[in-house]
Order: sequence, then C-alpha cells, then structure tokens
Amino acid sequence: MENPTGRNSRDAILDAATKIAQAHGYGGLNLRALAEQVGIKAASLYHHFPSKADLATAVARRYWEDAAAGLDALTSRTPDPTERLRKYPGTFRKALENDNRMCLCSFMTAESDDLPGTVMSEIERFNEVNVDWLGKTLLEAGVVGSRDAKKRAHAIFAAVAGAQLMARGRSDIKLYDTLIKSYQAAGLLPPP
Repeated sequence: MENPTGRNSRDAILDAATKIAQAHGYGGLNLRALAEQVGIKAASLYHHFPSKADLATAVARRYWEDAAAGLDALTSRTPDPTERLRKYPGTFRKALENDNRMCLCSFMTAESDDLPGTVMSEIERFNEVNVDWLGKTLLEAGVVGSRDAKKRAHAIFAAVAGAQLMARGRSDIKLYDTLIKSYQAAGLLPPP
C-alpha cells in the first residue's frame, strides 16, 4: 500500500519505529501507538509485522544494513583510510544531532536481557559490521598489524558508542565532541 508521498506503509512503519527505538529502546515500542503515529490501523501494522519481535527484528536489520551502506559510502568518497577513521565518529554523532537520539543498536544492547533472539542477532550484526569495517580500515591505514586490528577496532567502537551514551545522558553534544578529541589525544583515533 502506497501513501500519498509515494512511500509504502512498511517503510513508514520502519521509519517511525526506528525513531522511537532510538529514543526509547525496544521497551518503548508500542505497536498500537506506532500505528496511530503512522496513520494506519493496528491491523495494517500487524499485516506487515505480526509481532513486536518481528517489527524490532526488521528495524534492527534495516539499521545495520543502512550503517553498512553508510560505511561503504564513507570508504568510497574518502580514499585516505586515516581520514576515514577521523570521520567515523561522525556516523554516531548524527543520532545525537537528531533530537538527542542514540544509536538504535547501542540502546537495544542495553536491553539485551529482554530482547528476543532474532532482534539480538540483528544487533550483533550491527556490531560486527562496525568492528569489521574499523579493523579493515585500521589495517589499510597501517595503524596496527593484523594481530591487533580486531582488538583496536573493538576499543574504538566501544569508545565511540560510550561517548554517545554519555553525551545523550546529559543532552550535551559538545561532551561527545570533547570525548572524541580525548580519544584522538590518547592515540585511540587519529588526530585531526
């Protein structure tokens, strides 16, 4: 079913659900309220996503697919791997710029005890996409050898996600920038 803007209901549902999950996590996804927000009947939402778990799985899958595409685009438009590493924190900063939201996968990871297995699998895939990209880019930049690439990639991923969490908790994007600068000064990320 297409709406007047040419987008289908499924995409509209996923867009709205992503914004909710970035602000309130899995626990904040209420299917009836979501249907109302999208402007469809709850039965229509259940036609696309029979359960909350199905919806959250689709949201998380699309999220990591979009993240992977974004990292591929960053690689394509930034030939210098060191410069790509400098730009990486900007991928997490975007969520903070969008009404102080946070990375959907970071938010849902904090709820891992309450997540269905299918959702957690998609969240883990997001983590893998980021760590794999970072590891490959670190190697290409000659920052570390193959033995240490994955460890360093995990450290960068955790640090950037942690900076986002701290900044969101204080509603202070400047704190995010300060933390990223401290990672650069400590040598975790390349300096500007």
